[in-house]
Amino acid sequence: MRNTDKNPFGAYIREKRESFRKTDRSFSLRQVAQRIGVEPSYLSKVERGENAPLSEEKILLLALELDEDQDVLLALCGKIGKDVQEVIRKRPLLFAQLIRDLKNLPDHAVLRIIREVRDGKW
Repeated sequence: MRNTDKNPFGAYIREKRESFRKTDRSFSLRQVAQRIGVEPSYLSKVERGENAPLSEEKILLLALELDEDQDVLLALCGKIGKDVQEVIRKRPLLFAQLIRDLKNLPDHAVLRIIREVRDGKW
């Protein structure tokens, strides 16, 4: 099994960071680690899949740093943001059923449902 198969998060952030580094030297491993408040060696190990994933706080900082959606990075770590967890906790049965019902729908159908709910057209 390749590293990217067992560590999609680490491989993804390394690829994103390296793509930025091609045009901006401030995206070196050392500098990004410093800006999000971890040791460079730790971030290197995270990228290689040798350490437990970062905390939610560090993932959110990394998302800002890499101009990435925080929910994407959290999902790659197998996590859900605290704000989303709170929404689910308020109505666990409804949201569990909703997620199960939506899981096999194509993206365009899910987006249509979201727009209809957001726009109040239901």
